[in-house]
Amino acid sequence: MKGSAGVMALVLAQMMAGGLAFLWLTPIWGEVKRGFFKLNGVLYVVFGLATWASARAGSVPGSGSGTWAAGLSLATLVATALFTVLLFVRQAGAARVAGHVSVVLALAALGTMAPLSRQGTALGLFQLVAGAAFLGAVIDGLMLGHWYLTDRGLARTPINRYASILVVAVVLEAAAVISGGFAGTGSSQAFNPLLTAGGLAPWIALGMAGTTLLIGIMVKAALKGEKGSAVQSATGFYYLAVVTAFTAEVAVKTRFFQR
Repeated sequence: MKGSAGVMALVLAQMMAGGLAFLWLTPIWGEVKRGFFKLNGVLYVVFGLATWASARAGSVPGSGSGTWAAGLSLATLVATALFTVLLFVRQAGAARVAGHVSVVLALAALGTMAPLSRQGTALGLFQLVAGAAFLGAVIDGLMLGHWYLTDRGLARTPINRYASILVVAVVLEAAAVISGGFAGTGSSQAFNPLLTAGGLAPWIALGMAGTTLLIGIMVKAALKGEKGSAVQSATGFYYLAVVTAFTAEVAVKTRFFQR
């Protein structure tokens, strides 16, 4: 994989893997109404389409990893669409099975991308998983914050859990950025030539990760308020986190591929 399409495929695949994992592997299934899963299913179908298209566009002919990444991205899309449809036709049990399958496929897609790392498969996999946790915590937290507008009686437990996950995920993200080093590399200039200037990309990523950590702390502080507006305030902070987290991942993933 290469170019801007390859970088976006990495970032979107991480978003799919992390978001689906936190959706299906946390206790939230028994805490919220099924409409929350329907809403997220539609969202991740859109993300899945973008991931598959980017993986196809960024694949290099003859690259086994690129071919597998595109194929597993398509399989993840299909599984995501399946659990979404099953939820709409009220087949909750089957939808849950399909949801867990989508998580496995999304993580497998990340696994096929790891060998493309300029630093080796093991470190590449760590960086991808850390990025998945980082982006997934932000996206799912944002969606959950909006869900409180429709379910006024929902307890604070789920969103407090996501806020804690976000703080931990930022620490993992910072470690992943640092593991990539700070020396100049042949970063892709497709997004911004500043990313290649003096190895600026990892510093941008680290700064955005630090900003996201501050936002996560502010989310947790906002949720200590007893009024319903506390959740609305926390959701507003999540909007900022989406911008900082996405910027961090795009910046650092321009340095991911072998040159």
